[in-house]
Formats: sequence, C-alpha cells, structure tokens
Amino acid sequence: MSWVVGTALLLGMLLIAMGTLTLGTGWIVPTARRHVTRPQLHGCGALLMGASLVLQSLLYFGALPSVSWETRFYGGNALLLGGMLLLLVSQLLPLRSSRDHA
Repeated sequence: MSWVVGTALLLGMLLIAMGTLTLGTGWIVPTARRHVTRPQLHGCGALLMGASLVLQSLLYFGALPSVSWETRFYGGNALLLGGMLLLLVSQLLPLRSSRDHA
C-alpha cells in the first residue's frame, strides 16, 4: 500500500511544479495547450490538486501531526475537487476578446 501512496506523493509534487511553472511563466503542457483558455486558473487548479495529494500522502506516512480521518477525507477531497473544478473552468471559459468595444 505504501507504494501507491508514494506514487501519489510523486504525482502531487509534479502537479505542484507544473502549477508553479504555469503561474510563473504561462507555460502549459503541450497536450493541453489547445484546450486551456485561462492559464492562471489552470495553474491554481494544478496547485490545489498537487497539495491535496501531497498532504494526504504525508499524513499517511505520519510526517505531519495526526488529525481525524474525517478531516483528512473531507479536506483532501475538497482540495482535489476544487482543483479539478478550476481545471475544468480553465478549459470551458471562452477566449478573452482583445479588441476594444466602443
């Protein structure tokens, strides 16, 4: 079971790195460039999802003070679903209009 949690930890750190890179430079993974219209929302969503995976993994390994299972479950799911919602919104919003309306 620990290899599954360790894999989630690595994926969470990768998501945090990608979210930080997206917020800092605007770079998007090549497979998602065509779909993402709001890079800032995409970066924030990646950060939330990565934070959820990292926190749940660290709590499993006992690296953080123990909290109740309800807090871990609902808190982790709230972060994960919030990040997924931001990723979805970053792809569904229309492109911003660059021309001026007089």
